[in-house]
Amino acid sequence: MKEFLQLLKKGNKSALLAAIVNAVIAIIKGIGFSMTGSVALFAEMMHSAADTANQLFVFSGSALSKKAPTDRFPNGFGRLVNLVLLGAVLIVGIMAFETIVEGIHHIVHPTHSSGLAITLTILGASVVLEAFVLYKAMKEISHELGITTSGFGVVTEAISNLGKAKPATKLVFLEDTVATLGGLLAMIAVIIAYFTPFHQAEGVASVIIGILMFLVVGKVFLDNAAGVIGESDEEMEDKIGEIIMEDPDVKDIQALTVVKEGEDLHVEIEIELDPNLTIAQADDIKDRLEEKIMKEKGVTDVIIELDEDDGVQNWTDDNKTELIEK
Repeated sequence: MKEFLQLLKKGNKSALLAAIVNAVIAIIKGIGFSMTGSVALFAEMMHSAADTANQLFVFSGSALSKKAPTDRFPNGFGRLVNLVLLGAVLIVGIMAFETIVEGIHHIVHPTHSSGLAITLTILGASVVLEAFVLYKAMKEISHELGITTSGFGVVTEAISNLGKAKPATKLVFLEDTVATLGGLLAMIAVIIAYFTPFHQAEGVASVIIGILMFLVVGKVFLDNAAGVIGESDEEMEDKIGEIIMEDPDVKDIQALTVVKEGEDLHVEIEIELDPNLTIAQADDIKDRLEEKIMKEKGVTDVIIELDEDDGVQNWTDDNKTELIEK
């Protein structure tokens, strides 16, 4: 239990904050739905409930993935966060389906909901809270990548670097982007349904919100399926390759792979050295390179294999990541 609590302290903070905020929002929306019967509020309640459960999974998975390697699992538990996220998206998928079904039912059998002021107040407050969590997730992306920015720059940097964000932070960003947009859409639908004869507006909004949730499910599923299988990081491969080739004692790189282990990077390299070097000299070169590579952000494990120079250049500036297989 003590180890588990220690691991929870290492969990993704954005996911925990998002889970807490969304739980509060879901309860408020549920109360509002019971008072007004608004289908838009129902859709948003389901969305917030799904986000709460999902982000709790994300927080737990990101924490447990920090567990140290064991004899049974020598490569560690880094990919656990990807596996947990694959399970978590099932919850969002079920909630999205229920949201769409309810929306279609309201389109076919429209009803006039009451309590405009209550509905808009709840939706407006939820949009503000979701936007707050979204901004925190954006700042977390910049922090993870070591980018110093402020103001609107946080937004632009987060969007442009989303692909490099940690899986958990990326999920929070995507979910809260949809939640914020969904809240605004629901507010517009409520106003249209209240002041015009088009009472189906809330049902249409519910269907659109459900579809947006499915889009998040698809994106998160594809990203984390690749993570579970073992996805390479080509950008980091190029960067580490340059670091290695800058060393005057390295003649060539035979093989280089950087595999994403959840939020961490596992590096395996095979380099060529002068065959006339002593074992002690080769070992010093290996230690020197390991120290340099371990300083790169996200790298937690480096394995370097040594071989004699064969006179054939595999690593070139024009084709850095396509090495000749030995």
